[in-house]
Amino acid sequence: MTRCGVGVVDGAPGQPLRMVGVGVVRTPAEEEVPRRLLAIEQGLESWLDAHRPDIVAIERVFAQHNVRTVMGTAQASAVAMLCATRRGLPVVLHTPSEVKAAVTGSGRADKAQVTAMVTRLLRLDAPPKPADAADALALSICHIWRGSASAKLAAALAGTTSSVRPARPARKEYRA
Repeated sequence: MTRCGVGVVDGAPGQPLRMVGVGVVRTPAEEEVPRRLLAIEQGLESWLDAHRPDIVAIERVFAQHNVRTVMGTAQASAVAMLCATRRGLPVVLHTPSEVKAAVTGSGRADKAQVTAMVTRLLRLDAPPKPADAADALALSICHIWRGSASAKLAAALAGTTSSVRPARPARKEYRA
């Protein structure tokens, strides 16, 4: 909850990706949890106002040994879901290993590998910092590449293509 990465990427599968924005919503570690969650909500709302994404992709919370860390991540994720849903935006979840595999080719890639690939894929002059910011962009890239295919497959299985948007590039927003 101290650093919540946010990133916006424009693109579509098979087309060049473009970073629109990247940053981190920060909260003071010494602040009470309710106030920190409010600060995250305000920061995310500001990003949503500024960038108007088509969809919000969020890292799926997974079990860790550190219960305190997983609780903070889950609470911040819930705030992001609330912000998106309040605006009528679709919310999708991707696991950390899914994101790493999409961006680097390995679900076990380390943060340095993810950052290097994000820098390369978005043709950035310098790696995004801190790592939370690079992770946010990686999640956006993952969803652009995998989410579009998943949506088309789901629509095909449902016997309709009405939920699939035309060729307009999708804009993605991520909250770590």
